[in-house]
Amino acid sequence: MDISRTSDVWWKNSVFYCLDVETFRDSNGDGIGDFEGLTDRIDYLAGLGVTCIWLMPFYPTENRDDGYDIIDYYAVDPRYGSLGDVVEFLRTARDRGMRVIADLVVNHTSAEHPWFKASRSSKTSPYRNWYVWRDEMPEGSSKGLVFPDKETSNWKHDKKTGQYYLHRFYSHQPDLNIANPEVRDEIRKIIGFWMELGLSGFRVDAVPFLLETEGMDQAMEIAPHDWLRSLRSFLGRRSGDALLMGEVNLDYEEVRRFYGDDDELHMCLNFNLNQAFALALVREDAGSLVHNLRAMPTLPGDAAWANFVRNHDEWSLDKLTEAERQEVFRAFGPKPDMQLFGRGLRRRLPTMLNGNQAQLRMAYSLMFSLPGAPVLFYGEEIGMAENLEIEGRMSVRAPMQWSNQRNGGFSEAPAEALCRPVVNSKKWGPSTINVSEQERDTGSLLNWMESLIRRRREMPEISFGDWTFIPVPDPAILAMRYEWGERRALVIHNLASSDKQISFRLEPTPGKGTVVDRLGDGDIAVQGNGTVTLSLAGYGSRWLKLL
Repeated sequence: MDISRTSDVWWKNSVFYCLDVETFRDSNGDGIGDFEGLTDRIDYLAGLGVTCIWLMPFYPTENRDDGYDIIDYYAVDPRYGSLGDVVEFLRTARDRGMRVIADLVVNHTSAEHPWFKASRSSKTSPYRNWYVWRDEMPEGSSKGLVFPDKETSNWKHDKKTGQYYLHRFYSHQPDLNIANPEVRDEIRKIIGFWMELGLSGFRVDAVPFLLETEGMDQAMEIAPHDWLRSLRSFLGRRSGDALLMGEVNLDYEEVRRFYGDDDELHMCLNFNLNQAFALALVREDAGSLVHNLRAMPTLPGDAAWANFVRNHDEWSLDKLTEAERQEVFRAFGPKPDMQLFGRGLRRRLPTMLNGNQAQLRMAYSLMFSLPGAPVLFYGEEIGMAENLEIEGRMSVRAPMQWSNQRNGGFSEAPAEALCRPVVNSKKWGPSTINVSEQERDTGSLLNWMESLIRRRREMPEISFGDWTFIPVPDPAILAMRYEWGERRALVIHNLASSDKQISFRLEPTPGKGTVVDRLGDGDIAVQGNGTVTLSLAGYGSRWLKLL
């Protein structure tokens, strides 16, 4: 890629930070996070090195699914503030050099949305066809349930009109009918509205479900992927460098379709790599990562992967074999209340690793070094844990731990008034793990993470360059080489707890015979024939620049 174009594809070398306004910082003492509190912490995120903030839903909601049950796409939930507060937040983020994207959740609405209320009011309602209705429950209605612990069918009987409506998620989240051109026009209006207020794009929720037309009686006059291309084109007309990041948890071959020919999604969250990552950590063996990286499809020139350790849902392991999934469960979630839907984990990484700091840092170093852009979930930078007392997927969405003060510095409200309980154990709670103390500790995870982000931003060859494996026979070692123009980098990780001594040969040899260590473990001499020999501590890593 031409270096002069890198600013046009900013997402490829961005550091994303996903947060929920509700649980990030409460400014007025009502127990609920808000935009004023988030704006007050912008400098913290800028200092960490974040370049793009990803907001989970902040729209008016019944709050039966943590905001993903939306009742108004053109407003802010009053618990979080006003549109004016959003604009002030966006202006402040932009002033600090950060972009902002937000969740776009348009495959379904809340059952309390005015559109659905109108739709269910009468079979002759103008909004009837904004949703999917059937006289009879279709065969196979229980196939492929997203939440098998809560739902028994993808169709719900509505007593008022005597028909069934489609809901691929919860029954209180009826699916919109994208076969209806009026619905597709409305989605464009929603995108245009928030772009005008200053967003740099969207993380599109559940993209395969958004494009799914099975069960719809109405024929769609445009192919679903053509509609996604149309949406991308509309976004590009509103802002030439806006982003569509997709949640597409499918096999690689299917995920590749959602990129199109550089004319559909710009990015996809890499669920396949994330699951191989979990297996590699459990086995202390890079084999699953090597296999997965080799299987990754080639992307269009402007497209990229979004890599993550922990997302805001369960840690899904659905792409692993049953034996592999049980292997991860035994190591990372042996108790039933640590698992979810029989396919995922409801824990954060620090507790899964039993607090092993060396392995934890290696894991984040490894994630940041893989092809794509890194995504952090709030609290990962300080080693926050989950709170298993919070139901279901929400266990990883406890309030942010800012200090060792009341409620972890999240809110001045009484504990019983908090939107969600703070992590309450002595080992993992805010009395031990918090931003304030880690900021003052030069050896803390927070300060290490800030250094990691800085180094990652200084090595754009990981984002824009071509990568190859460096042959190292030890199965615990993952060694990769990146090249972009004249820039060359090596990233090497030891997934095992034991120390390693490795040797490999560089082809061609670096011009000055020197390899500079970017994380401070010391430069490495290269022998005349290009051979490099180096030591790696247990769970050690090296980020190397070739001169």
